[in-house]
Amino acid sequence: MLIGVVGLGLIGGSLAKAIKYNTLNTVLGRDIDLNVTLKAKLLGAIDGDLTDEKLSECDIIITGLYPQSTIDFVTENADLIKKNAIVIDTCGVKEFVCEKLFALAEEHGFTFVGAHPMAGLHLSGFENSKVTMFNNASMILVPGGNTDINILEKVKKLFLSIGFTNIQITTAREHDRIIAFTSQLAHVVSNAYVKSPTAKLHKGFSAGSYKDLTRVAKLNEVMWTELFFENRDNLITEIDFITEELKKYSDALRSCDEEALLSLLKDGRECKEAIDGEYTD
Repeated sequence: MLIGVVGLGLIGGSLAKAIKYNTLNTVLGRDIDLNVTLKAKLLGAIDGDLTDEKLSECDIIITGLYPQSTIDFVTENADLIKKNAIVIDTCGVKEFVCEKLFALAEEHGFTFVGAHPMAGLHLSGFENSKVTMFNNASMILVPGGNTDINILEKVKKLFLSIGFTNIQITTAREHDRIIAFTSQLAHVVSNAYVKSPTAKLHKGFSAGSYKDLTRVAKLNEVMWTELFFENRDNLITEIDFITEELKKYSDALRSCDEEALLSLLKDGRECKEAIDGEYTD
């Protein structure tokens, strides 16, 4: 197959490398920064440039762009995408993207499949992309209601061939509701946590807990601002919930209510054990 990758940043670059290394498909790439495209060719991450002419020949097109840029690119190039081609995005929100591109794809005769790779780093750019980025990771797929099962199987087979070991299929709405908790809230909490004045004094006093909780504080603020606003209702719900929960701990300490604090900690431990048990049994 001829596969085009648009946007050779952390995710797009890693996908290009993984497909090139693990499959026999021809991979073409395109990036807004021509130096990145050149570097990708020199390093063997892609076979050549994804020109407009080649775009119309691609069997699969994968975008590694921000949500609005994904919509803009597919919309502007819809007439170039051949009939029966598969277009796949990799955005961290799905309703915002899928609502527009499912309809556009149907209108132009190609198939759009929403996708979200559950892998990444707190770093960005092609220079941080890795061929092994997706080893043992989950891939979330959001197909349209009329997506042919054979097309979905082709997409699934491609992702399994480059390291993914778990494929989840869901709706755009359910994806965004859950991802607000599993990913977006974690970034908000981590980013807020390091703003404590005490953080500047942590050296020599921190270990695994600090490292785990602060890893994603070093984020790409431009990308995450867009993602947060495009899923703001779900994220607000999660932020409000954790704010209310944290206040319970503060209230227990202020009132010297040892029993209440013990109960809160016990409930949290049991929640974690129940969640772990659900996925390891």
